[in-house]
Amino acid sequence: QVRLVESGGGSVQAGGSLVLSCAASGDMDDRNHMGWFRQAPGKEREGVAGIIMPTNYTYVAESVRGRFTISQDKAKNTVSLKMNSLEPEDTAMYYCAAGRISPGGPWILLRENYNYWGQGIQVTVSS
Repeated sequence: QVRLVESGGGSVQAGGSLVLSCAASGDMDDRNHMGWFRQAPGKEREGVAGIIMPTNYTYVAESVRGRFTISQDKAKNTVSLKMNSLEPEDTAMYYCAAGRISPGGPWILLRENYNYWGQGIQVTVSS
């Protein structure tokens, strides 16, 4: 079984930066790709960024492209989301997710392509 544990959330002022980390364990075949999602109250859960672990292919949602970066540390079995120039609209619960297979491009941001989820971690950006 795959276990995902998020860390690094908190509160920051607009324009600031924050790094979220996801520690992963379990069968590597079950976490061939990983991603970050977020959900604000009253809104749908949306994909923010995804990564295919063996090739290090990444895709970032247009809404945060240029500000957010997803990366992995293979030695530590972690996936990070570096968030720069944060805006109040970025305020949400952020979730780490993992799955067995997904095509590249925007499809890696679909919830249907993930089987495992972390508990979520809050990010709050104030103006």
